[in-house]
Amino acid sequence: MKLGSRMARGRTFAMVTTVFFIAHLSLAQVDPQWKPNDPDRPQPPVVTPGTASAQDVPGRPPSDAIVLFDGKDLSQWVGEDGQPAKWKVADGNMEVAPDSGDIHTRRPFGHCQLHVEFAEPVPPVGEGQWRGNSGVFLMGLYEIQVLDSYHNKTYADGQASAVYGEFPPQVNASRPPGQWQTYDIVFHGPRFGPDGKVLRPARVTVLHNEVLVQDNVELSGPTWNHERPPYKPGPDKLPVTLQNHHDSPVRFRNIWIRELGEGQWRFGWTQLQHNNEASEDDQKAFENMSLSYEALSDYADAAKAYDRRVSDRRELLAL
Repeated sequence: MKLGSRMARGRTFAMVTTVFFIAHLSLAQVDPQWKPNDPDRPQPPVVTPGTASAQDVPGRPPSDAIVLFDGKDLSQWVGEDGQPAKWKVADGNMEVAPDSGDIHTRRPFGHCQLHVEFAEPVPPVGEGQWRGNSGVFLMGLYEIQVLDSYHNKTYADGQASAVYGEFPPQVNASRPPGQWQTYDIVFHGPRFGPDGKVLRPARVTVLHNEVLVQDNVELSGPTWNHERPPYKPGPDKLPVTLQNHHDSPVRFRNIWIRELGEGQWRFGWTQLQHNNEASEDDQKAFENMSLSYEALSDYADAAKAYDRRVSDRRELLAL
């Protein structure tokens, strides 16, 4: 095959991949039924904002939040066996108890804004992953690591506020042990096609102590230790889990959650997913998107590799 043909083929790979990714991203769109600045467009609901926490006093959640822990009891939580959670509750916080296992919410959640406050044990005990380890698992599958990362070195994608095993935080915003810290998390769960293939991977944004540490990152699948397992189709909503990691006595307080809809994805995604008010062309586009996210990623990687080989070949011919 001539070099020109190879280059054309490489460009074709890249162009086709780009087209599919543009189609994928185009699902996030403005609702077309409203003109810009339309006075008849429905007003958003009114929410009374909460208040910020201080070290000695937890803040107040927004008026539309579901309170998961208010310092009084664990009525919103159960243990791994489905029985009432056995963590300690005292002084307005809950603490991991020995031999108590993980706990998870009674209710399932999907897309959400989640607020969690935690404090690491004093005095600190152990080093690396053995110092104040816990975790916040979105849908029970996607972990935002909890760890005492104040002057405590460990692998980057396992420190505090990491998407465990996938994304280190952009910065280490940890406070000293004993001080209350906050996670503010915005999470959008994955979406699957009728064939079980990934149409849209999970995404998460995290602020650690009001510092942006995860910026709308796209998860490769569930988080796991030394592995990156693939997505498996499942419910849109699953419980939030708090981890008991070898009985490390991490404390939590002021946990609340706001359920989110499809947001800016809704108008394209919902219509195509359920074929409501979607044109024939749109339905075909949705069917084309049954090409899995993984397949598109592989296709893009192949295109990049091919372009690199062509570039290397051109350099050799120029010698």
